[in-house]
Amino acid sequence: METDLIGKRIPNKVPWGEKENKAFVDLKTQLCQATMEPMQIADFSKTYVIEADSSDSTTGAVLLQSVPDQGIKPLAFASQKLTSTQKSWSTIEKEAFAAIWALDKFRGWIFHKPVTLYSDNNPLTYITESATKSSKLMKWALAVQQYDVTFNFKAGQVNVVADCLSRLDDRMAKLKHL
Repeated sequence: METDLIGKRIPNKVPWGEKENKAFVDLKTQLCQATMEPMQIADFSKTYVIEADSSDSTTGAVLLQSVPDQGIKPLAFASQKLTSTQKSWSTIEKEAFAAIWALDKFRGWIFHKPVTLYSDNNPLTYITESATKSSKLMKWALAVQQYDVTFNFKAGQVNVVADCLSRLDDRMAKLKHL
């Protein structure tokens, strides 16, 4: 995976060749296509939207806000590679982690503000609506209570930016093998 280039075992001079450059250009192109608009500056008097997603190896999220006469615009992007332990989690746990991680990542913007969080995993609303037998999910449900958040389902094919961010490592690995 291309994020492995920033690991502790990599020398001070990062090995950068044709494959790495192609992967970087492809990533940059995909992010530009996913947004197609310049970044916005946050308006702290307005509500926020977060779109979050998790793949088998990565979690991704985008913080958005409505701009008058322009629609919803991106404020910030984030992604994180999952650890080997996190990769072994069930889909619901990965999606729940993506939601909690995104809320924490964008905490400086959203704390004490209403936020709607979209995920392509419909059962994610289960975390806030009923008791769970998983201690991990229960702990995360308690963590969510510090936010004024509403969870909504958004199909994966419409949750484009978060889906793209959560699959970067998968796409980079495929490019590496070309």
